[in-house]
Amino acid sequence: MKMNRHTGLAFLLIFFGALILSNKLGFHLGHHIMSFLFPAAMVGLGFVGLRNGKTIIGWGLIIFGGLFLFGKLTGLFAILIAIGLICYGISLLRNKSVY
Repeated sequence: MKMNRHTGLAFLLIFFGALILSNKLGFHLGHHIMSFLFPAAMVGLGFVGLRNGKTIIGWGLIIFGGLFLFGKLTGLFAILIAIGLICYGISLLRNKSVY
């Protein structure tokens, strides 16, 4: 098989299509991946719309997809903030300097 620039996209589309199909058939293999796929696809289609000159539709899809994706990622943001606070507290204890 000859590799060109569309081969990676083709494999990605086949993978996500198989995940969607398996989910609809009752095999919930990639439930967490699928919950991020729709908002990410909206953002991606918004960028395609912007590149093709459809600014209103493109920005609308980017904004709504970004909001949905942000809602899905809030748990990850909370974990990162907690890790940052822990690291900052440990660094304050190591320095033992009083401000």
